[in-house]
Amino acid sequence: MLYLAVIVAVAAGIAVGFIWPDAAVELKPIGTGFVNLIKMMISPIIFCTIVLGVGSVRKAAKVGAVGGLALVYFMVMSTVALAIGLVVGNLLEPGSGLHITEAVRGAGEAQAEGASESTTDFLLGIIPTSLVSALTAGEVLQTLLVALLVGFGLQALGDAGRPVLRGIEHVQRLVFRILSMVMWVAPIGAFGAIAAVVGETGTDALTSLAVIMIGFYTTCVLFVVVVLGTLLKLVTGVNIFRLLAYLGREFLLILSTSSSESALPQLIAKMEHLGVSKPVVGITVPTGYSFNLDGTAIYLTMASLFVANAMDDPLSAGEQVSLLVFMIIASKGAAGVTGAGLATLAGGLQSHRPELLDGVGLIVGIDRFMSEARALTNFAGNAVATLLVGTWTKEIDKGRVREVLAGRAPFDYGRLDKAAADGPDG
Repeated sequence: MLYLAVIVAVAAGIAVGFIWPDAAVELKPIGTGFVNLIKMMISPIIFCTIVLGVGSVRKAAKVGAVGGLALVYFMVMSTVALAIGLVVGNLLEPGSGLHITEAVRGAGEAQAEGASESTTDFLLGIIPTSLVSALTAGEVLQTLLVALLVGFGLQALGDAGRPVLRGIEHVQRLVFRILSMVMWVAPIGAFGAIAAVVGETGTDALTSLAVIMIGFYTTCVLFVVVVLGTLLKLVTGVNIFRLLAYLGREFLLILSTSSSESALPQLIAKMEHLGVSKPVVGITVPTGYSFNLDGTAIYLTMASLFVANAMDDPLSAGEQVSLLVFMIIASKGAAGVTGAGLATLAGGLQSHRPELLDGVGLIVGIDRFMSEARALTNFAGNAVATLLVGTWTKEIDKGRVREVLAGRAPFDYGRLDKAAADGPDG
């Protein structure tokens, strides 16, 4: 029922956006409110998941092996995604022929406000003000750090830490129960978000900037199907289309909210249900949300080329390589939050090529549509990464994977909280 309700809500939102655009724009707070409700749950979910994943493993070396393997994979795939974005961007030459106007000047500076200005600021920003503030500030990387410290601390305590782990398991069940309640307002949030963006942009932005949008969407699809699909098939034997079909409802939720974080809890539960061990899921999925942003990587390079061409200041080959290296670091600051990619783009250009910052205003109008492709690609990349890491570490039940993807062991959405807390048998 909820799945169908979201589909109907999205269709209704599009219709309202075209028929009553002024009224539709006023509905934006509804979509924003729903995304904020989901974001409210992200820190406790990540904290509980990582603490249970790390704390339940007897040997710290095993956690280090999983985390180290995941991080190496994330860095390699991010680099590949950035390189693909550069290649496609050079072929399409998006932005050529456009010229910046006074109306869009200053928009880039507004987007750059609050963006990390240097690698040092980014690294220092990972350390929270206090142990508890990481859970209340909503900073994903800070939550990751604290959760890892708590998990290793409980691991070192041994049997003495078991009661604490059991307590966190109960907290996780409560968090997922609250989340299941929040998800029932997803149709309302999807309706407000889609109606507002259609009402704001109409067809003008889509027409004038169609080249970069179509090129970006096509690149993301090819990356997921060809690059990730081939890698997934070779390593695990799993068909990428079966995996995407298994995560179909989550993709719809991401499409309507434009944020991959809205489906983070479901991804954790579904990967455990699929047969990947709790420690691998608990480490790979939350970490991937900060370090495995394939869609954002493609966006950053293509959008940078677009802005440079639109400003009549194209990037040379050397500058493009330098920008690629810079964006490998900059992309790690954009977790799956709506609009984070645009802020990261502006912050990256401000640090690397400040004279191009004014051109960011040209892309603001369609960023919402590109944000959806970013989020969908990021989500698919993290799902594939979890299966790959599970296979490489031999922490996956391949028989269970076949059963689930064949539809013989369907995921029970009505028991999301139990599925996440109890693992594959839940």
